Amino acid sequence: MDSRQSYKFRFGAAFYAEYHAFDTLDEDMRLLAEAHCNTIRVGEGSWSHWEPEDGRFDLDWLEPVLDKAHEYGVEAIIGVPTFAIPLWLARACPEITLVDIHGRRSAYGSREEHSYTHPTFRYYSRRIIEAIVQRYRNHPAVIGWQLHNEPGLKIDYSPFVFEGFKDELRREYGNVEELNRQWGLVFWSHELTDWDDLWEPSGNDQPQYDIAWRRYQAKLTDDMLREQRDWIRALCRDDQFITVNFALARPALDEAKSAQLLDVVSFDPYYQMQDGMLLNNPDSNYGTQTESEWKTTGPWGLSLNGDRIYALKQQPFGIAECNGGPIGGSADRFPGYDGQWRQAAWQFILRGAQMIEYWPWRQITTGAETFWGGIIPHDGKPGRVYHQIAQLGAELESYGTKILGLHPDYDITMLYSVQSRWAMECEPYQADNGFSDAHDARNPQAYEQLFRTFYQGAFLSGRQTRIVYDTQIIDDNGNLLYPAQQFVLHHPVLVAAGTYMISDQLTDWLKDYVQCGGHLIIGPETGIVDELARAQSHTQPAGLQQLAGASYQETSNLLRELPIRGCRGYDMRPHSAATIVAQHLEPTSSETLCQYEHPFFSGFAAATTHQTGAGRVTVVGTIPNRELMTSIYDVVLAPASVWSDCCKDTAVTHTSAVNENGDRLHALFNWSWDCERITLPSPCSPANGGEPVQEVLLRPWDVRILAEKPERTTADDSKR
Repeated sequence: MDSRQSYKFRFGAAFYAEYHAFDTLDEDMRLLAEAHCNTIRVGEGSWSHWEPEDGRFDLDWLEPVLDKAHEYGVEAIIGVPTFAIPLWLARACPEITLVDIHGRRSAYGSREEHSYTHPTFRYYSRRIIEAIVQRYRNHPAVIGWQLHNEPGLKIDYSPFVFEGFKDELRREYGNVEELNRQWGLVFWSHELTDWDDLWEPSGNDQPQYDIAWRRYQAKLTDDMLREQRDWIRALCRDDQFITVNFALARPALDEAKSAQLLDVVSFDPYYQMQDGMLLNNPDSNYGTQTESEWKTTGPWGLSLNGDRIYALKQQPFGIAECNGGPIGGSADRFPGYDGQWRQAAWQFILRGAQMIEYWPWRQITTGAETFWGGIIPHDGKPGRVYHQIAQLGAELESYGTKILGLHPDYDITMLYSVQSRWAMECEPYQADNGFSDAHDARNPQAYEQLFRTFYQGAFLSGRQTRIVYDTQIIDDNGNLLYPAQQFVLHHPVLVAAGTYMISDQLTDWLKDYVQCGGHLIIGPETGIVDELARAQSHTQPAGLQQLAGASYQETSNLLRELPIRGCRGYDMRPHSAATIVAQHLEPTSSETLCQYEHPFFSGFAAATTHQTGAGRVTVVGTIPNRELMTSIYDVVLAPASVWSDCCKDTAVTHTSAVNENGDRLHALFNWSWDCERITLPSPCSPANGGEPVQEVLLRPWDVRILAEKPERTTADDSKR
């Protein structure tokens, strides 16, 4: 996980002895060791156990757990318990409870009912954190500390938070006249004469206000995490790392910024198992097996989550939680097929995971997540899931250092923008319930849906992806972090799909990128608004119309999919179609790749491409279905790797990464019930030892890990 600790691949589970009324500690540690687990996470959900009453600490209950873990060679990450406050604190200090958008104080009974920045919460959280760290910092089993847990779950509408927001605006704009001008508040008579005229966010419809409010909420989350980090760092050992368990796309979280506060990034990539992991799923909407903000479906969902979290620091990462069994509660029970835990683990590892922990070790018998499956089920007897995990643990252990320091290979790079995600939620291309009230069309999934479409197309076309955050190129203060002429050397293909919010600086950077020889692929909804969510006055797309050789002024929503046909010899796959939106894209000097089959929309291009000097710009003017997106990648990019060719017309996919020794590891995954025989492009050896092979047999839900020695051994910017 981190150079502060002994270097090994970390494998284990979230372990909660305090959640159970029975003592199984000896048996649990024996079973963990027999499953080749070496790491547990403890303590993060149990503030009331650490501090049963105000000022009365009971810190000793964890010591037997840590002692027994140490005896069995298992190390521990202690999570501080601030995401679930005890009842005595909520009762004694009701002022810390969070206020929702309707002005109601959060009722007690779940989690995250409190305001992160209230002075009272900060006082009590510091007290419990420092008590725990002082008690256990010198325990030999403790290797690291986790801040909070899944931060940013809720937007905080508390009155004192609103007052802080006004102070933030006052510091940024100086006076209300400047705010009126920058936000265009003459619209609908919203001009302010005094800072106290600012209306509360619960009634807001203005996108300029909305984006400022979202930035402020994320800042509050960062302030909380920074304080907790500093409190711990002042007390813990130098060889202990600090992390947090992110749940991606939380409404009050800018994960790209928060990650910079940490030694190592961790997250919880839950995923749909059973048929949710089929590569070719005939009914992806069966039951509850659909995409959500916290649970992905499809093999590409696993890969995307790994690439998202790797991108936060452009470094290997940890998985703090993932499916110990069926995840989603009593009405959503889809325990994995044999082999699926192994597949998911290897997919994450080849995208940079250095730790995998399951949630939970022992299935919980009470509480809100009683039916979230654990490795050990309710009856306490090791069963099928335990044996799947134990086999995987033994396999991972056999690889030793070969799976450490992995840097994923990539063919294309995708630009991710947290603030575009926020802005598009406020003004989406499609409401989350279809066509709705024109002034209430919010869609928290709009950006993710669009980004995922372009990622999925790359995955299905056999291309691997590296993700870069826009703030890793130009930060929020306008500082250039990654010049285009350097970026293009390592990232020759850049996909900006849904980069809805774009500054003039980033627009100029994209122009420089193309002029330096890069291939820029622009998706729909790119460059629509500036950093204050004001509509761009440039001709679309994003002020890049000259380099693109195409432009548009209008966008239409689509009531149904429109068939797409290729143009001038550009072949599109059968069933290629446009969905949701169609930009009225008109070529000037670009080539048209494909067109709509429709009496009106056939007059516009669905996608264009244009060579300009050493670079190229491809514009995709719709949200493609998977067939269309893979077709566009195939016609505008160099052929996919020879490894991808090996898997063509099968349910097998390939991914690869380079380890710290310069060895390239290849993984072949069979996402189906059929056996698949794959002929390799060149002989490779099993990565954990053995003679070179030219052909591999993949059984249903199988994985094969192979190794080769590449000519180039620099892992940092490897691509393939």
